[in-house]
Amino acid sequence: MQNESLLFGFHAVMEAIKSGKAIDKIFLQKNLQGELSKELIQLLRDHKISPNTVPAEKLNKLTRKNHQGVIAFTSPVSFKDLEEVITQTQEKGEIPFFILLDGVTDVRNFGAIIRSAECTGVHGIIIPKTGSAPISGDTVKTSAGAVFNVPICKVDHIKDAMFLLQAFGIQTVAATEKTDQLIYDISLQEPTAIIMGSEGSGVSSGVLKIVSKKAKLPMYGEIGSLNVSVAAGAFMYETVRQRINS
Repeated sequence: MQNESLLFGFHAVMEAIKSGKAIDKIFLQKNLQGELSKELIQLLRDHKISPNTVPAEKLNKLTRKNHQGVIAFTSPVSFKDLEEVITQTQEKGEIPFFILLDGVTDVRNFGAIIRSAECTGVHGIIIPKTGSAPISGDTVKTSAGAVFNVPICKVDHIKDAMFLLQAFGIQTVAATEKTDQLIYDISLQEPTAIIMGSEGSGVSSGVLKIVSKKAKLPMYGEIGSLNVSVAAGAFMYETVRQRINS
């Protein structure tokens, strides 16, 4: 897995961080020792970058070169501060509309969601620092370049982002089958953040406990579930429909 966004080795990764490059993901080998590892870890703390600690086998799969126990992926876009994006949206006099992705790991699904978000006027997409798809070349391609037009906010924890949104008066609506409420019966004309869950297990139980509302799409087929990017598009366009009619 070689691409232009992959960096490896202490010096290359540290220089990228110091130069201000947006780091999408960083992997550290377990039980790293030595002065350089200490320097790198301190640098990550100073820049509030959360690394993924993994076994050497994981790093060896990413590159066969001498990675020294550290691999980073840079992002083609700079991540935005969520509170700033919310404030800017409110200052424009627009009704906030956000998408939170709770564990979406497929880059093509991520790109497709970004594309739909750009088309429906979403003000920002919120992803966690760990457990989410990277912004790779495939993400950019699938989004048709929309990734450069929609603010991407990376947060430490989805729950913290939800509490912040709710503090600003923005309702959080989870897309889940664990409800009898259809999305068509919920008001989306007010400030709203829609939460889409992972491809396999959906929105996590911890997140479901603190959402403002839960909603689902009607299903009439045998399969009983949609691809997350398709479901996200349906939720986004229902929001647009309601706001146009208002």
